[in-house]
Amino acid sequence: MGTFDWHYTIGLFGDADLWRAALLVVELAVSAWVIATALGLLVALAQRSRLRPLRLLAGAYVWFFRSLPLLVLLIFVYNSPQLFPDLRPFLSSPFAAGLVALVLSETAYTAEIHRGGLLAVGKEQGEAAQALGIPYAGVQRHVVVPQAFRVALPALGNEFISILKLTSLVSSISLAELLLVGQRLYTQNFLVLETLLAVAVYYVLLVTLFDRLRALLERRLDVRKRRTKAAVDDIERAEVPTAPRRTRPRVPHSGEAVVRARGLRKSFGTVSVLNGVDLDVHRGEVVAVIGPSGSGKTTLVRTLNHLEQPDAGSVEIDGRPMGGRDRQLAAQRRRVGMVFQRFNLFPHRTALQNITLAPLQQRLHDGRVAAERRARELLRKVGMDAHAHKYPHQLSGGQQQRVAIARALAMDPSVLLFDEPTSALDPELVGEVLAVMSELAAEGTTMVVVTHEMRFAREVADWVVFMDQGRVLVQGPPETVFDNSGEPRLERFFAAIGPA
Repeated sequence: MGTFDWHYTIGLFGDADLWRAALLVVELAVSAWVIATALGLLVALAQRSRLRPLRLLAGAYVWFFRSLPLLVLLIFVYNSPQLFPDLRPFLSSPFAAGLVALVLSETAYTAEIHRGGLLAVGKEQGEAAQALGIPYAGVQRHVVVPQAFRVALPALGNEFISILKLTSLVSSISLAELLLVGQRLYTQNFLVLETLLAVAVYYVLLVTLFDRLRALLERRLDVRKRRTKAAVDDIERAEVPTAPRRTRPRVPHSGEAVVRARGLRKSFGTVSVLNGVDLDVHRGEVVAVIGPSGSGKTTLVRTLNHLEQPDAGSVEIDGRPMGGRDRQLAAQRRRVGMVFQRFNLFPHRTALQNITLAPLQQRLHDGRVAAERRARELLRKVGMDAHAHKYPHQLSGGQQQRVAIARALAMDPSVLLFDEPTSALDPELVGEVLAVMSELAAEGTTMVVVTHEMRFAREVADWVVFMDQGRVLVQGPPETVFDNSGEPRLERFFAAIGPA
């Protein structure tokens, strides 16, 4: 019975050929992973495209190359110059052929990983960026893809480990990687187990090294583990009034129309949500839209900036019709600020970065310094300047909503749309958001507010619109709607929710 030659095995860790082979494995694996990760993202985005032919093409690519064994693909690519002589200059070496085969195969796998990451990013993130007037490509680049990549990174790191080990198959086309060099050694001395043990240790060391690098990258991208420049708690709350209050005369429902909607209709499947809604909002006016849940309030406000495309009817902002293709619609949305029910701040960006993103993309200011100066002014306006460098998860709900208001104001919109801005807040945080909105109203900001806060509608709004079953049943000054409407359905609504 033979003995294991440990002296020989240990000596292999000083073998120059094995170290060169290890470096070649690293070069091949890193190159294949980087290229496949980038191409896989493009394929994943194509799978989510609005263009059906592009979706079908991307899906077919993923299906085919996930079905094809890598060994078969390696041999085919390496020998393809026999069928296509023009490829000979590009595929003449085993390294080039191995890289192409690995990229073709791994792109299909990384595309599915990226697709999972993209699906994990909520639809509301894209809508928040669209509402800021950012075109589709910018939405993906600055908002969706960074968040999706963070979600996908653990799986992408695991895929790199798979690629590192799959490089051993490239020995089938004579690439002098670790396994092939080891085979050449043990065919000379017949020390098979000793040689393969050393090769295995080389692979374990490489996998361990890159797994540590992957962990470091994950920690670097995790904003929840970053230290912020400011650690101030809620000291600024005392600076913000805690109740809505009217500090200006009521604006008449007449004059220059900032928003003009006519005959808006919208259905989701067989459910009709808007049934011929007309709405006028005049310069400096605050319009409150109230009504029971399911009455079409949110859909109405979303059609005003075409986050929901109306089935019929028209919307004009500053006398210009809304609608058109991606970039045209993005330019129009710059005039319509939007504040969402659940804030929809970008979690991978600080409060300051949330506010400066769209102005910088659309070059509204002369450089980053000017954009940040304006952002700080707006943060100061909403009582959030002390929290400029905090991430959304470090803020309370009320603080997040105030940052969202500042983000919408940064575009200098003609009108601000609020979709139930306090309904996701704890009761003690509602007052600080309503107070900021009241201050905006006092400054003459044109606003459309979908709300369940009847006190705000009564005391701050200039015009109140009551909706039910997709129609406007009553509209008028607050005192008329709340006290003298004579509409039975409205009276039942007030009786159900209690006094304003």
